[in-house]
Amino acid sequence: MESAVEVRDLVVERGRRRVLHGISCAVPAGTVTGLLGPSGSGKTTLIRAVVGAQVVASGSVTVLGQPAGSAALRRTVGYVTQAPSVYADLSVRENARYFATLYGLGAAEADRAVADVGLADAAGQLVGNLSGGQRSRASLACAMIGSPGVLLLDEPTVGQDPVLRADLWAKFHALAGAGTTLLVSSHVMDEAARCDRLLLIRDGRLIGDGTPAAIRASAGTEDLEDAFLRLIRRHEEVAA
Repeated sequence: MESAVEVRDLVVERGRRRVLHGISCAVPAGTVTGLLGPSGSGKTTLIRAVVGAQVVASGSVTVLGQPAGSAALRRTVGYVTQAPSVYADLSVRENARYFATLYGLGAAEADRAVADVGLADAAGQLVGNLSGGQRSRASLACAMIGSPGVLLLDEPTVGQDPVLRADLWAKFHALAGAGTTLLVSSHVMDEAARCDRLLLIRDGRLIGDGTPAAIRASAGTEDLEDAFLRLIRRHEEVAA
């Protein structure tokens, strides 16, 4: 399967501390790939490297055939950060329509994105008056405008209720079905089964890469959380 994102021997350092230790992986085009691992494992750093917003010590990241961060990717890569990246003094609708104008799109596309994330009833509210989960969805709506070829989502379901989480994952798969490549980070292991493919990261090292079924098989268990724990122990034994 063709890869939309390719990471080769990626090393990231902050001061004297190495954050990513020579990670190599690929994200297949038109799929939902989950980047799973505990808080502080390096998920956000890896996503920032894919966006092109992270200084790297060595290695390479290629997105849609271009070096990460290239000007050619600005209209084709969407990024939703952990912290909502929308204007608090504008309404949800105004935020979406503002971002739509940056892509040369109209109000209809903006309003459709707002509805797609379940915020149609709150479209007229100021973002600053929304709950944390609603602000996250407002950010997602703005990132979806313009139908990016690659969509990077850093823990997009944190703070969402179970029903909305299910709706969002259904939307993610609908986007993938239409050709968008999604890389979704999470520290909630029960979301792993919702992904087409998994990248499991621990302490800046990739310890698992494959479909959920392949991850289960390699760890010898049907439970994905247990599989992750087994892979961690296996990795630690090899490192010792």
